[in-house]
Amino acid sequence: MKSAIQSLEVSCLLHETEDMEKVNSVVAGLVGSDVTPEVEEMTGHFGNRIRRVSFHLDGIEATKSFQGIVERLPQRLRADLAKNVGQYLDEHSSLFLRFDKQRLVRGEVEMGTNDSVRIKVKPRAYQIRGRADEFFVSILMGA
Repeated sequence: MKSAIQSLEVSCLLHETEDMEKVNSVVAGLVGSDVTPEVEEMTGHFGNRIRRVSFHLDGIEATKSFQGIVERLPQRLRADLAKNVGQYLDEHSSLFLRFDKQRLVRGEVEMGTNDSVRIKVKPRAYQIRGRADEFFVSILMGA
């Protein structure tokens, strides 16, 4: 049987002043898989080096990883996400979450919009039957 989640992408930007090993370790721990991250080198507006680090998982690995992320969420955050899940869905039924990167490094899982770790969860369309909100609420509240 195929996984209900087609793919999961976790990504963040690392500035030159940040400890790449430390942040990579934290994000890899969030992903919970041995997948090797892709690193894209970029240059910022002022010539500073920026790296985009992303982890891609598919199928069962994506499902396991997302379940692990949900289990790490504080109960109040899960409830808030479930209540407002529609705000985090795009037109393709993908769920987008952003966690504060600096708080993750400190061991806390909290939503954040600036300097965040971005998570995109793409479900298999035929398994959610157009009800992405109900699908994600069941995962958020079932964990």
